Amino acid sequence: MLDIAQVRTVLSDVYDLAPSATLANEMKDTFARMDRVISPPDWAIYAPYVRAINALKKERNAVILGHNYMTPEIYHGVSDFVGDSLQLAIKASEVEEDVIVQAGVHFMAETSKILSPGKTVLMPDMDAGCSLAESITAEGIDEMRAKYPGAPVVSYVNTTAEVKAASDICCTSSNALQIVNAMESDTVIMTPDQYLAQNVANESHKNVVFWPGSCIVHEQYTAQDLRDFREWNPGTRLIAHPECPPDVVAEADYSGSTSGIIKYVHDEKPEKAMLITECSMASNIADELPEVDFVGPCNMCPYMKKITLEKILYALHTMDGQVEVAEDVAEKARKSVQAMIDLSRKLGI
Repeated sequence: MLDIAQVRTVLSDVYDLAPSATLANEMKDTFARMDRVISPPDWAIYAPYVRAINALKKERNAVILGHNYMTPEIYHGVSDFVGDSLQLAIKASEVEEDVIVQAGVHFMAETSKILSPGKTVLMPDMDAGCSLAESITAEGIDEMRAKYPGAPVVSYVNTTAEVKAASDICCTSSNALQIVNAMESDTVIMTPDQYLAQNVANESHKNVVFWPGSCIVHEQYTAQDLRDFREWNPGTRLIAHPECPPDVVAEADYSGSTSGIIKYVHDEKPEKAMLITECSMASNIADELPEVDFVGPCNMCPYMKKITLEKILYALHTMDGQVEVAEDVAEKARKSVQAMIDLSRKLGI
């Protein structure tokens, strides 16, 4: 666990991180990307960190990959590439920089290391895990294979390197249906998200069997929540992530991955929209869509929120938090992740 007091002592000895209205004004173009959701006083606090991180990235020849669930000051202020798990996985395999800083959770950093073994991959907080990834082990994969002999295992990228290594191919929420349908077997094992699997099963011609895991953010939503919200806020477009339970997805106007949700809102531009997913999603696209009124709810991922500007700066400054994956595990995991990327490109998704 990071010693925050030590982090602040180390950083204060090198960087001027005091809130600065002057610097905030100098960086007003960056602030314009998030001024709908970040107040000017807060920007005066963030601006010194953003400046320091962006300068240090050049010194370290580093790139920051930011997930859509990062807070706006990270998403807009320091991330070089942003996206969902699939987009970041592809980008990790393409970047030329020597250092990758993963602004996300631990399994994403492992994926970056698997796809770019020669790069230094930094995780700003090693405790930024994932309840979904932690719900399945390689032994769990073995159990499913024993129960359904010959069935291919499609594992969500929200899994550890060991689970990826034990799987045949990975998927994300944006390509899960197409990946499952492309499998030759009539029965397909999906791990670890039971709700994503059930939502895929509702659209697929395959017999989809699944591991009973779930995301602590998306499993909180209920269909009744959505019905109540429709009654209280008529005309609001309800947009759900497929990690939500099937009855929630059925109640929504649209369901899609994080990248799918962003595209849908950009294309449709509803007057009011409620995103049934991690609440930073709406914050990060609000300034791009001033004509859309984003209304609650706000279920935050406690793991994603462990990543802060302060921790990113510390990781880049000290080069601490380097992620390693055993080569024998990485080689097998790389095959399942690369199989997903290759099939996604072949299918045009």
